[in-house]
Amino acid sequence: MTNKDKIGGLIKKRAEAKLGGGAARIDKQHEKGKLTARERINLLLDEGSFEEFDMFVSHRCTNFGMEKQSFMGDGVVTGHGTIDGRVVYVYAQDFTVFGGSLSETMSNKICKVMDMAMKVGAPVIGINDSGGARIQEGVNSLTGFANIFERNILASGVIPQISAIYGPCAGGAVYSPAITDFVFMNKDTSYMFLTGPKVVKTVTGEVVNEEQLGGAQVHTSKSGVAHFVSENEEEGLMAIRRLLSFLPQNNLEEAPLLECNDPINRLEDSLNEIIPDNPNEPYDMKNVILAIIDNGDFMEVHENFAKNIIVGFARFNGTSVGIIANQPAFMAGVLDSNAARKAARFIRFCDAFNIPIVTLEDVPGFLPGTGQEYNGIISHGAKLLYAYGEATVPKITVILRKAYGGAYIVMGSKGLRGDINYAWPSAEIAVMGAKGAVEILEGKNISKIENPEEKAEYVKKAEDEYVEKFSNPYVAAQMGYLDDVIEPRNTRFRVIRALQLLATKKDSIPAKKHSNIPL
Repeated sequence: MTNKDKIGGLIKKRAEAKLGGGAARIDKQHEKGKLTARERINLLLDEGSFEEFDMFVSHRCTNFGMEKQSFMGDGVVTGHGTIDGRVVYVYAQDFTVFGGSLSETMSNKICKVMDMAMKVGAPVIGINDSGGARIQEGVNSLTGFANIFERNILASGVIPQISAIYGPCAGGAVYSPAITDFVFMNKDTSYMFLTGPKVVKTVTGEVVNEEQLGGAQVHTSKSGVAHFVSENEEEGLMAIRRLLSFLPQNNLEEAPLLECNDPINRLEDSLNEIIPDNPNEPYDMKNVILAIIDNGDFMEVHENFAKNIIVGFARFNGTSVGIIANQPAFMAGVLDSNAARKAARFIRFCDAFNIPIVTLEDVPGFLPGTGQEYNGIISHGAKLLYAYGEATVPKITVILRKAYGGAYIVMGSKGLRGDINYAWPSAEIAVMGAKGAVEILEGKNISKIENPEEKAEYVKKAEDEYVEKFSNPYVAAQMGYLDDVIEPRNTRFRVIRALQLLATKKDSIPAKKHSNIPL
């Protein structure tokens, strides 16, 4: 065989490998509204940047006649490329090959790119579209999952890990995305669950379909397992590219610093009017966020889950920051179990990857009731305060209005090593609101007054005195718990100056093997 023949053979093999399970199965994938593994990678990465590994790998299983059917690549496409010129590693499961089921060799391919990503310090993006473990391989397949999980664990906090669920992800397979930092799902074509509808019906008698059990809507709004949902795969892949623009390559680097054409000292006069005179009237915190960040460019995370708190990425003068903000327009911005764990995990991600934290606070307290107490609000609230207190990145907090009780403490207060703490003149920092406080402080005296008019007058006077003392930020400022009281329209400038000041901040935590966060 001549050298020309050998080269021709290589070209032929490459073309065959790129067909995965064959043209007919590719057509079926498209009929379901799904892209193929290679189409997804080509859309995700910079054009022409993808370098594939292990294209010719095939399974070694001989059980149940498996030796009679084999495909090059064995159900996953792996390699590296660039996004906006920055290196990323990627793997995409190929549903056209054995339904994307995980084999020992597929696991080895995935583990290889994860190991290489750790060595060079680059993000890993996994695109999931799989029927689960390859049954014919038994314990080898299960061990393959375990090997992937272990690498997810070791990579956590070292390199960003992103999962895209663009098809089924069931059984043990769901635990890899659950460990990664961000999970993307697609409307109508992706789902995640530990046990499928048939098993659920057999065990519990509950009749439910795949979408109701583990579709994108379920996991982005109810369970909180997924962070982003897209209308189609192209939209989701573009969102992954956008997310990475806010992130560093690894935990030893800083996020990219972009050129900013939005004036640092831009005054936003609308903020001077945004807080209603009635303290119980809501306003939309997103309007505050959009007004103070660079060019209104805010990438919200977990938008549909625990809407009483907002988390997401933005920039101030080109610097990436993580924003945590109470949302008075939803449940009055109260903290509950879901809001606390949503914010806590986001804070820990930012801290792991050197992204400063900006907190916008307007919180009336924790949500009361047996539902919250039985659900462990104590532990979930502790996660939030733990995350703030543990974080060593720059932490800037701005109190806009209410900051009551334990909720004041956990939202980046000075006592939890807040670096720069500001307040607007409308800030109210107290143990609780005036009505509840007066009931406790003056309860005995009020009960002694029999005349209704006199009682009402007494209560109003007591509430007014409490409001006068605590419905302003100056008591806290006198104590040094606030660094300054600022004019709302000047918030952008003050936050940027604080970030510049804290750029060289160094902080540490005591030496330990690891902490024991209240899970």
